[in-house]
Amino acid sequence: MSTDLDLTAAEWIRSSYSDANGGQCVEFSRTFAQTHDTIPVRDSKNPHGPVLIVSAAGWASFVSGLIRGAFPAA
Repeated sequence: MSTDLDLTAAEWIRSSYSDANGGQCVEFSRTFAQTHDTIPVRDSKNPHGPVLIVSAAGWASFVSGLIRGAFPAA
């Protein structure tokens, strides 16, 4: 998996699980899912900070786990 993605074209989506008060915010981009089979993920409070690049299959598995309640709140 390449880590040399040009993220300037990324269209970021804020997670529906993000806190409405601005905390615990995660954004992801589907922009590269078909062309690079990756999903970039970042902290919306730090948009110029580090980005985690995960495989599209890994992201799908993670989202499926969220929907099933596999990750209970701490």
